[in-house]
Amino acid sequence: MKNTSDLEYLAYLETFITENRRDKFIEILQSRTRHFTIAIEDVFQLHNTSAVMRTCEVFGIQQMHVIEEKYGKKIDKEIALGAQKWVDVNRHASAQTCIDSLKQQGYKIIATSPHNDSCLMDDFDISQRSAIFFGTEKMGLSDTVMQQADGFLKIPMVGFTESINISSSAAIVIQNLTSRLRKSGIDWKLTEDEILEKRIDWTRKSIKDIDYITHKYLETV
Repeated sequence: MKNTSDLEYLAYLETFITENRRDKFIEILQSRTRHFTIAIEDVFQLHNTSAVMRTCEVFGIQQMHVIEEKYGKKIDKEIALGAQKWVDVNRHASAQTCIDSLKQQGYKIIATSPHNDSCLMDDFDISQRSAIFFGTEKMGLSDTVMQQADGFLKIPMVGFTESINISSSAAIVIQNLTSRLRKSGIDWKLTEDEILEKRIDWTRKSIKDIDYITHKYLETV
């Protein structure tokens, strides 16, 4: 159920943005999903992590997880092109803490690997709430992820090369799975409460001096 105080706060905040921007937020959130989430493990090249974030945003994946056990860095804003404002990025100090968190949220752990024929991408069961893991450019996913994975996913390839760049792999997988999801009868959309939460979050990010404006609002309630 929507929280009345949150609705009132949102109504107040929306007086500081245009109607077009408000309507755009509502429209985009209708296509957002948390049915799938993406996890990136220790990707050395920062621009690849940023590019995956941008792909998540483009295809409506609301949450992304970044494991920074070895290479803790900030997101490359030029590559992400503002996507970091609209995608929820959760950072984890280890693969294990990421796996534990996702399993507690009801996600299946799905490891992408060119070396495992467990499931080709087009045959993947999209009905299950899944966290798709992508590994480093050279070494792939860690043993921690591979040993605890509930399933494996492979992009079908017919050339000599057995693997492709992580940002390209993620784009292919995300586009395929989200496209199939939207054509299905699966309940994949955000809940009303989740939409309200993101409308507040996105509106706050769109307002200059948001702390001052919020302070003035709280003085009236």
